[in-house]
Amino acid sequence: MERARMLRITRRFFEERDVLEVQMPVLGRHAVTDPAIECIRTEDGRFLQPSPEYHMKRLLAAGGPSIFSIGPVFRADEAGRWHNTEFTMLEWYHLGFDADDLMRELAALTDALLGPSDYERRTFASLTALDIDDATTDELDLAIAVAVARLRDKRVFVTRYPARQAALARISNGVADRFELVIDGIEVANGYHELTDVEELARRLTADNLARCERDRSVPDIDRAFLAAHARGLPDCAGVAVGFDRLVALKIGARAVADVMPFPDGRA
Repeated sequence: MERARMLRITRRFFEERDVLEVQMPVLGRHAVTDPAIECIRTEDGRFLQPSPEYHMKRLLAAGGPSIFSIGPVFRADEAGRWHNTEFTMLEWYHLGFDADDLMRELAALTDALLGPSDYERRTFASLTALDIDDATTDELDLAIAVAVARLRDKRVFVTRYPARQAALARISNGVADRFELVIDGIEVANGYHELTDVEELARRLTADNLARCERDRSVPDIDRAFLAAHARGLPDCAGVAVGFDRLVALKIGARAVADVMPFPDGRA
């Protein structure tokens, strides 16, 4: 019942802001290149999508308005208290927004779903004791994961990620225009002021695949339709992906996402 109520609130929230709901494919021809994500491949050679991001950006580049999607996504080799192979992701893109605008909008939605609270902002560098310039990517990933787990009993936006961890966010003044929202030590959202430069996008996707080789992960073909959309022109926008099951768990005080899923891994 709580999940259904939260879904109604979410849809009303976006309706009031003229953000259109869209339904994205669960199956796609391409996997993502993100070195941290392993996609599930089906027998016919397609992939269960780990995020609606690529398809949503293709819609935006084709002239779509601000849009949101709520639906199932899939990631291989992700298990644990706050993970499940299949989970529900809320993702949206707001035209003309930057990261600051989107953080304010995300905070407003979070307050509507979980109740109002104060929000802190902490830079990535302030949460780690590492020399960011000298640390390896794996060291940075581990350091921030440990730091986030310590952010208990508060809502914190982590900002100013190192340029090496920009993913598909813009880089401004040497840092990624990216943020994550952490609630009670749990990372629930990851947002960007979106990269629009197609040449830089191609460079990053290629670098991702080199990193995947180094980590002995599968190396997917680069999604040429995704690149072509950026070549036509992705409009200025900011986007964020939210783990909806984690929000539901936080709302009811559950100890794991499995507690808010009728058929989690092991019972599906």
